[in-house]
Parts: sequence; C-alpha cells; structure tokens
Amino acid sequence: MAAPSELVHGGRSIYRSFVVQVLACIMFGTVLPPFLYFEANLSAFRNPTFQNSVIASIIALVAGIFFARRVNIYPGVKQLGAVLPTFIASFGAVALGILAFRFDYSNQVLLLNFIACVAVYIGVMSMATKADRSIFYAVPGGRIRRLSNVGLIVQPLSVPTLPAHEGAIIVADLHAELDDDWERLLATAALEGVPVFHFKQVYEAATGKVWVEHLSENSFGSLLPNMSFMGLKRLFDIVLVLVLLPLLIVPLAIVALLVKLDSPGPVLFRQQRVGFRGRPFAVCKFRTMRCERLSEDMKERRAKAMTGENDPRITRLGAFLRRTRIDELPQMLNILLGHMSWIGPRPEALDLGTWYQKEIPFYDYRHIVRPGITGWAQVNQGHVTELVDIDRKLQYDFYYIKNFSYWLDFLILMRTVQVVFTGHGAK
Repeated sequence: MAAPSELVHGGRSIYRSFVVQVLACIMFGTVLPPFLYFEANLSAFRNPTFQNSVIASIIALVAGIFFARRVNIYPGVKQLGAVLPTFIASFGAVALGILAFRFDYSNQVLLLNFIACVAVYIGVMSMATKADRSIFYAVPGGRIRRLSNVGLIVQPLSVPTLPAHEGAIIVADLHAELDDDWERLLATAALEGVPVFHFKQVYEAATGKVWVEHLSENSFGSLLPNMSFMGLKRLFDIVLVLVLLPLLIVPLAIVALLVKLDSPGPVLFRQQRVGFRGRPFAVCKFRTMRCERLSEDMKERRAKAMTGENDPRITRLGAFLRRTRIDELPQMLNILLGHMSWIGPRPEALDLGTWYQKEIPFYDYRHIVRPGITGWAQVNQGHVTELVDIDRKLQYDFYYIKNFSYWLDFLILMRTVQVVFTGHGAK
C-alpha cells in the first residue's frame, strides 16, 4: 500500500509510474531530440561524442526523475516546483563527471536533452495531475475534525458503506471508540484494497508537521533519529565548510569591514543558545543590530532576545545581511566545532529556550539533532517568537526529526535558496 505522503501529494495515476516516466523521457527527451537535430543522420549515432552525450543524458535523466519523485512526497512542494532544481543538479553532476574523466561529449546534445527532458517530464506530470482521482473520505468520530483546515478535500461519510469512487481513501481516528458498523467498514476497506489511514498520518503528510500530544503515542517508533545518517551528515558538514571557507574568506573579510563602518560595536555578535542535546553554546554571527546594554530583568532580556517585524534595532546593512542570510555565515565556525549543522532546527537564545521549555511539553526533544543554519521550520514558517507560533514551529521540527534524511535536507537546501532571493522569513 502507498504511504499517506504519496497519496496526498502524488495520487495513483499510471503517469506517476517511475518506469513510465523514465521510458517517456528517454524516448522523447534524450533520443528523439538529437535525432531530429542531426536531421535523422544515422551516422551521427555512431560518433563516440554523440553516444557519450546521450548516455550521460539518460543517466542524468533517471537521477533527476528519482530525485524529483523523492522530494515531491514532502508537504509544501508543488508538483512541478522541484523539477527544474533537481534536473539542474543531476545534469550538472553528470557534466562534472564527464569533465573529471575527460570523456568526449557534445555541449549541444547535453543542452538540447536537458531542455527536452524537463519539458517532457513536466508534460507527463501534468497528465498525471489531470488523471488523479483520489478523494479522502472521513469516518466520523474522535478527532477527525482536525483535518478540516489542512488544505485537503475531505468528504465525511454519513453511512458505513464503502465509497464506490475508484480513488477512494478512508481516513479515521483509529484510536477513537468507533461503532461496530464503522469498524466493519474499515475491515472491508482493507480487504478490498482501499487505503485506510489514521488521521494523524494524513495530517502529517499534508502539513509537514508532527502533532505530538503524548510522547508515548507520537508514532516516532524509536525516539532516536537515523543515527547512521547523522554521522554522514556530520562528515558532509565538515567537508562543505572546508571547501567553502577558502572561497569565502575574502568576501567575509569585506562584510566584516562594512559591518564595522556601518555602526559602532563589534563585528561579530555572540549569544548563548541551546544546542545539541540541550547543551548551551555561543553562536557566532555578523552583528546586524545596534549595541545595547544587557538588562538584569529576565522579562526585558527575553523581550530583547526576540527580533520583531521591522525591528528598529536592525542597522541598514543588517537588514540586507539578514534578508540574504549572509549574517549566518560565521556559524561555519560553530559547524566545525560540532555545535551546529548546515541544516537542522534553529537554535534558540538561552533565555527564550528556557522559557519555551517551561511552557511547551516535549520542547527539549528538538535538541536531539544538531541545530542548523537553516531548517524545515524556517523555510515553511519563517522567523517566529510568540508561544503560539513556537508550538507550530515545534511541530515542523518534529517532522524534520522523524523524516531525518538526505532527501529532506536536499529539499530544505532548495527552498533556502528561494528564501534567500525572496527574503521570506527574514527578521
């Protein structure tokens, strides 16, 4: 049976079959375009340069479709929104491999096939969207009403009869006390091959948040995230810092000089924040605010730790640095020291973290992974500080921990680039 995320974001159309998508794109995206480009000259197909380019295009195509399908299952990803970034990444990686091994290739064929593959895949996905006929039917009772505001079309069932609709999906609160007739309906649906899901699974797939009421029923399985991925992620973090640091050292020095000239005070801003496994550490950023005396009053310190909309303390240069996330780059030092990762829940100021811990159940669980420069909550919700918003942010953090993987990190990276260019969520 398909997972809730696949049904919520993908449907069950034949056009969504991996094999169908690959075959269609190979035929119309990698073979036919160069064949027409060379005016059906069969002798061109025997040229090693041409053959290498077509084979490279097929490898990039399969990787691009695989990556696009993986990130498309996550909430908030538009069906066609991930196509261009993933295909750019796959074709770019293959092009680097060709250059590294010095294979003969044709720029024209690679570029033509890239454009054709993107166009064909978008066409196949458009047909898949039109052909999808999935409809969610809700069994009354329990907490099923909580699905009313998650952006899905959920039709309530009035009688315990299996829907005749071919794409029917049954959703119920499986922890509720349901009448015998509704229990029989769920059993019948399972026998007939109709998907039946607990409402929390659908909520999670539709919103990108994990709803936790009691830690014993959180559906995490193990409370520890993927430990093997955590080790590889740490290695990747270090390697990426070591690769970028020589390239960024001069631009960072220029930014440091501009910060010094923009307003009085130190170049770097240091603040105690709650980090990995709840241990405090000193975060390092370019200073973007005017310097102020630290108050002894806890409420006043907590208020100053919150950055509001159009905060008057932000300097002219600081507004730009925050919008583009350049102010976060000194945190590469925190990454090297093991305090942070490139991607993870954002670390909160120590005063705020202590407050949230007292007010919000399970808040400390977000510290089970390293905090990040960017994260799932940041690209979905932006910067927030109020308790009601922090509670929602925590649900995003739990979703990230539960779905801790390469694919989610790749999606966050793509959406962070979008945030940098649009400024959404910057404060």
